[in-house]
Formats: sequence, structure tokens, C-alpha cells
Amino acid sequence: MQPSSHRMRDVEQQHPLLGGDGEELKCSVDGSRVWFILDSCGIVCAILTWFLVFYAAFVVNFVMLFPSRSFWYSFFNGMAFNVLAVLALSSHLRTMLTDPGAVAKGNASKEYMESLQLKPGEVIYKCPKCCSIKPERSHHCSICKRCIQKMDHHCPWVNNCVGKRNQRFFVLFTLYIGLISLYALCLSGLQFYMCVKVQWNECSDFSPPVAVLLIIFLCLEALLFLTFTAVMFGTQIHSICNDETEIERLKNEKPTWERQLHWEGMKAVFGGPPSLLWLNPYAGLQLWHLLMIHRHKGGSEFYV
Repeated sequence: MQPSSHRMRDVEQQHPLLGGDGEELKCSVDGSRVWFILDSCGIVCAILTWFLVFYAAFVVNFVMLFPSRSFWYSFFNGMAFNVLAVLALSSHLRTMLTDPGAVAKGNASKEYMESLQLKPGEVIYKCPKCCSIKPERSHHCSICKRCIQKMDHHCPWVNNCVGKRNQRFFVLFTLYIGLISLYALCLSGLQFYMCVKVQWNECSDFSPPVAVLLIIFLCLEALLFLTFTAVMFGTQIHSICNDETEIERLKNEKPTWERQLHWEGMKAVFGGPPSLLWLNPYAGLQLWHLLMIHRHKGGSEFYV
């Protein structure tokens, strides 16, 4: 039993707040910064995601829609697909550049402990890897090198953890990628049907072999991403409605918190009652705040 009025425990092993000689652990606390993970695999996957979306937009617009004889068919389908593509990429950016709920490094200081006003005998946990006091339902990410609140998983496709503060944008990302994938499959089917009825030279500005190859690659890409995002979207909605992260489910952790089930969980993640704002990836975007940080510091920090 430690002589102090509270105890600090580690997830992996017990570590007292003070060393044997009574000296405070020396860990620095990070300041404000623009969130970005310098992970080579994640950066490659994020760039690949954008490339594939631009490839899909190129095939849909320049191979299928622009050569069409029907102006209104091209106009409405082009508007719908491109708006969904912009929303998908915007959701991807918000997921990638939003702090997922990282706990400040090195907050396990004596001053911070005293500010918590802990009750006698109360147990708190400290992460030995990032030297931070772990809030409830937080887990350490070996890639982000931080403890993340309500960490669901680390996704290389968005080069970030999915956690408390960016889960909404990740759900929107999977939703819009799934929608443009389904849309591309439908347009590809219509394109094949129309081109079979007439000469291929009359339904595309590209030569028939090139047009067929481009559309086939688009169909394969769309089918793959539709399957992946549909599974991820369903998994995320299920987790939100049950107020249980993927890590908690895999570890079979018994809930010690009051669960927010079904619509309460959805409102907690998306903010407020159901509305079209739930589908808006730009909600809460503070461009002015980011510009002020950039101006104050003479440049933004893009490292965790």
C-alpha cells in the first residue's frame, strides 16, 4: 500500500507517480498543433485513396458522361457523383487532420495530480509509453505514440486513429466512399448497356479497348471499396449504437461507464438531434483558429 492518498497504476505494470527518491518524473507536455501522423504506410495509403477517387471521377466524367448525347443525363449524374466525391475527400481530410482525442504527453506531473482533487484510495492509471495519465476508455496507439480517448482502431487509409473526436468523420468517409462506389457501378452498367446497343465509337471519345479497360478497372475498384466501406460503416454504426469501441469488444472489456445506447450514442458522436448536419463533414471546422495558430507560431506543426 502506497503511503499517498491515491494510487496510480499502469496498464501493463504498476508505476508510482514519484520515484524511489521522491523526484518527479520529467516529461514535457505538448502544446497546440495541427494534427498529422508522420507514418510512411499511412501517408502512402492516404495518397492512394485520393488517387483512386480521382481515377473514378476521371472515368465517370470523361469516359462515360461527357461523351453522352444527353446533356441532362450528363449534367445531373455528373453533379451528383462529383458532389459525393468532394464530400468523401473532405471527410477523409477531416478524419486525417483531426485530433482523435489524444491525451497530452507527460501530464503525469505532481501539479496535475493535485489539480485532479482525487479521493483517498482512488486508483488512476498512467501509460509508461507516453507518460500520461490515462482517462477511462483510452488506449495507447503504437503508431500515433499517444493514448487515444475512446480509441476504436488505427486506420492506415486515413493515416490516423479513429477515436472520440474524429469517429464522426470516419463514418462519413465510409458512407460517401460507399455511395460513390455504388454510383460508379450503376453508371458503368448503364454505359455497357448503351454502348452495346450502339457502336462503341459513338458512346465514348476513347477507343473501344481503352474505354472497356478503364471501365473494368473502375468496376473492380468500386466493388472492392463498396464491400470494404459497407462492412466498416455497419461496424461503426453498431459500435456507436452499443457504445463500445472495437478494442473494447475484442478485449471483452466489461463496461464500467454508463452506456449511451442507440440514438443517444448517435447523438453523442454526431452532435445534437438527427438532422442533415449529421452528413456535413465541414461542421465545426475552425479555419480561422488554424490560421491564427499558423500566424502566431510562424508555421504549423505537423507531427505527433
